[in-house]
Amino acid sequence: MGLLRLLFWIALIAAAFWLWRRFTRAPQKRDSAESATLPMVRCEQCGVHLPREHALPQADRWYCSQAHLEQDTKHP
Repeated sequence: MGLLRLLFWIALIAAAFWLWRRFTRAPQKRDSAESATLPMVRCEQCGVHLPREHALPQADRWYCSQAHLEQDTKHP
């Protein structure tokens, strides 16, 4: 009987602690721009994926840096 009572109190304290943490934590705001999926492209030189807005386009190919763009145009 004593073990059952101990387990009951442990469960009750754990539930109270969980509820307290849940309601006292500051709500996390999600920025709609961050939560939206960005279109990704693959660098033709190294294969890294990056957001299209950060990539450098050359014809129908994408590059992660100016150096990779130049390296790829030197060796067609």
